[in-house]
Amino acid sequence: MSSGPARPSVVIGGSLAQRAHYGGHSWVLLQYLLGFKDLGWDVLFVDRLDPAMSVDASGEACPPESSVNWRYLNSTLRSAGLSGSFALLTGEDGSMGMPRSEVLRRVRESDLFLNVMGYIDCPQLLGAARNKVFLDIDPGFGQMWKELGLADIFGEYDLYLTVGANVGKKGCTIPPADIAWETTLPPVVLSHWPATAYKHEGFASIGSWRGPFEPVDFAGRRYGLRVHEFRKFVALPALAEQRFRLAMEMDPADQPDRHLLDAAGWELEDPQQAAGDPWSYRRYVQDAKAEFLVAKGMYVDTRSGWISDRSVCFLASGKPVLAQETGLAATLPTGEGLVTFTDLQEAYEGAASIEADYRTHSRCARELAEECFDSRKVLGRLADLAGAS
Repeated sequence: MSSGPARPSVVIGGSLAQRAHYGGHSWVLLQYLLGFKDLGWDVLFVDRLDPAMSVDASGEACPPESSVNWRYLNSTLRSAGLSGSFALLTGEDGSMGMPRSEVLRRVRESDLFLNVMGYIDCPQLLGAARNKVFLDIDPGFGQMWKELGLADIFGEYDLYLTVGANVGKKGCTIPPADIAWETTLPPVVLSHWPATAYKHEGFASIGSWRGPFEPVDFAGRRYGLRVHEFRKFVALPALAEQRFRLAMEMDPADQPDRHLLDAAGWELEDPQQAAGDPWSYRRYVQDAKAEFLVAKGMYVDTRSGWISDRSVCFLASGKPVLAQETGLAATLPTGEGLVTFTDLQEAYEGAASIEADYRTHSRCARELAEECFDSRKVLGRLADLAGAS
């Protein structure tokens, strides 16, 4: 008796172990893994942990098997129902979670190898993949690095995707870097992100104050980070007379900014308590009433069309998003559910609009997630673009 056609399979490469206890970042990868699984695909997640990245709870170097990195990856993916569906590459030929030989076989037989930011750089695995897709989730940085001769993270792929919706379009200053880019939206698995009633008044923000990259000087202009944009909106809580909660990872060197925010009425929260794992991150989002989103200067000044993967979680949860304009209004419906601003006055007006008709904005937020960011639609289109559907 025939067992029927084989299910399609995808291998997703990305950095989860290196970013232990960053629940929001973990969800970036989980949306793809759980989303493809929801579509009926066999999924495998491949991560790598170089010796310099492997640390214990005190931050000291240690073997990968006793590292917080491995424990976090292992517990996160098992809790997400992905037991037996992941591997952590270690050293030149080591592997944990799945033997390297089995990883190689799965890559060779897969219909799609999706490499997030090109993080998996093993020549043997990349050479074995029949259908390789590069996924750019930080539009602008890699392209400018390549143009400036600083780094080329893109390599040789069959398809290049970016979440910068305006890349390659008129008005967007991100250089294509000799690549024919296709655009995609960040997906959200709606069954894991139901609409919920809020528990806290006001607006919430969560993320990193600076992020892993430095500003980039390109074509006579400096493209900055979130910190450089956020300072423009420090006065918002007092102006709007609403609560603004901020769970933002900040370097000790940023204490002057912390004091500035505290004095201006921002309610500063511990990001590790708020989002130290995917499940606390989800609770933080779903307990919020709405999101206030400030983007990196890179995304704003290039008119990239970027929208945060965090914002789509808020939208799916029925939480309106007050988002800094990055050119996203050219590709997404805004005004209800998703409200954009360019300056402090517009941010104030947007916050007032959401507060005045919260029920409508909440309903429209969920509807927007269902229409534009539903993982079944986003990943179905991705598979079609890659010729893997």
